[in-house]
Amino acid sequence: MGPSDYVPWQNDNKVCFIRMEGKLFGDVPMNIELRLSVEDSPNSAGVAIDTIRCAKLALERGISGTVDIPSAFFCKHPPRQIPDDESYAALMADWV
Repeated sequence: MGPSDYVPWQNDNKVCFIRMEGKLFGDVPMNIELRLSVEDSPNSAGVAIDTIRCAKLALERGISGTVDIPSAFFCKHPPRQIPDDESYAALMADWV
């Protein structure tokens, strides 16, 4: 599972299908199928707010241009790609 590209016919909706298979007590087979559908844009509000907060901090600190750490953590395609764990640690150390 993970984010995918924009699918025009789904508009602002994201759909996820999950199937789990296993065995219960006595080797009895079982499976669970789940369909999750959500409106996507409200899910981005928190990320947008945190990105704006980091932009405000950058302005207050006199930083201009690309702000690599927040961009690497919050954006899908940042100018400089940094692994999630590293960008998160740097964000928590310098931007929170």
